[in-house]
Amino acid sequence: MLKVGLTGGIGCGKSTAVRRFRELGVPVIEADLIAREVVAIGQPALDEIATLFGHQALQGDGSLNRSWLRQTVFGDSLRLQQLESILHPRIRTEILNRMAACTHSAYVIVDVPLLFEKDYTQLFDRILVIDCLPDQQRTRVQVRDGSDDTVITSIMQSQIEREARLQRANDIISNTSSITDFYEKINEINNRYVKFSEA
Repeated sequence: MLKVGLTGGIGCGKSTAVRRFRELGVPVIEADLIAREVVAIGQPALDEIATLFGHQALQGDGSLNRSWLRQTVFGDSLRLQQLESILHPRIRTEILNRMAACTHSAYVIVDVPLLFEKDYTQLFDRILVIDCLPDQQRTRVQVRDGSDDTVITSIMQSQIEREARLQRANDIISNTSSITDFYEKINEINNRYVKFSEA
């Protein structure tokens, strides 16, 4: 079975691509969902975070205090590293387990927003990048989230540069035109991946 890592810059259309792949019957694993599950109440990662960061890391109901934690690690590379050393090994293991369970399909898509930044490349046979122009990214995120330009710029700067992302991709889908055009390109790559898998 072919293992495909899906990534792209903020606002490039990853969520739309994921939705389309699902409509085509392709199993999709989302790293962001797994990241939430591994810190749910009762999970060992949550206890480790509370031990490391103190009781402020938890809310009154015992769940993770995400906003406090985000502010605590923002701009503090050591604290961020400590947090990631708790999360990423668990996320990797869970991705591997879920990919192994997708035996009924020609290929599986794993949506990893920070695929290059957190070095998930070795888990996959192919890397698929969803791409659009930087101006389109800004406009789409503003429309979607109402974020201001400063926030969008800081998010874009925290991600790998567009050129580097494109250079490291095996496959690229350009999402610069209409939704119809985007869906056609996804349909084409779906057919190609099925053929790859059969070969």
